[in-house]
Amino acid sequence: MSFFGNLFKGRPAFDFREIVSRGALIIDVRSPGEFSQGHIKGSINVPLQNIAAYSKKFSKEKSIITCCASGMRSASAKSILTNLGFQAYNGGPWSSLDRQLK
Repeated sequence: MSFFGNLFKGRPAFDFREIVSRGALIIDVRSPGEFSQGHIKGSINVPLQNIAAYSKKFSKEKSIITCCASGMRSASAKSILTNLGFQAYNGGPWSSLDRQLK
């Protein structure tokens, strides 16, 4: 099925469970206050405005899945990380990604 077919059927375009099983990092780009209200177990909180500077601590050998509240900030973070040479995926809203990972 095509990307748009998956999108409109409500299915993820990527198998995030498989990506995580291969060692991907989950980076939550919400504010620390938002993160403290709930997050994916094992995820790392790096607010969007800090993602480029903080990326120096990440290995380009590992994929990165970004998430946030709605998917907008995580899309921006994915774009920044991709431009820096990382294999990055937009996981969208953290709560949806959390459900996909279970």
